[in-house]
Amino acid sequence: MIIFPIVIVLSVVMYIYYKVAILKTKDGLTQKYFNAKSRICLGLFILAFGINQYVFYQTKISLFIGIIFIVLGIMQSVRGLKETKHYRNEWKRLNPAD
Repeated sequence: MIIFPIVIVLSVVMYIYYKVAILKTKDGLTQKYFNAKSRICLGLFILAFGINQYVFYQTKISLFIGIIFIVLGIMQSVRGLKETKHYRNEWKRLNPAD
C-alpha cells in the first residue's frame, strides 16, 4: 500500500506550505483562509496516518489508535472545509470586482 505514505508526505508538505503562506501575507482574511486550508491538510495527514498504521501492523491496539486518528482526521478536515467555504464566500463578498 504505497498510496498512504504518498498521501502522508504530500499532506505534510502542503500543511507546511500553507503555514508559511500565512506568515507571508498581511491580510487577516487571507491568513484565516490559508489556516483553514492547512487544517484540511492536517486532517488528511492524521487520517492517512491512522489508516496506514492499522494496515501496517494489524493489531487490536493499532486498530483502536487508528480509529481515534481517523475520527480526529475527519473532524479536522470537515472543520477546515467549512472554514474554507466560509472565508472564500467572505472574500468574494468583500471583493466583488475580482
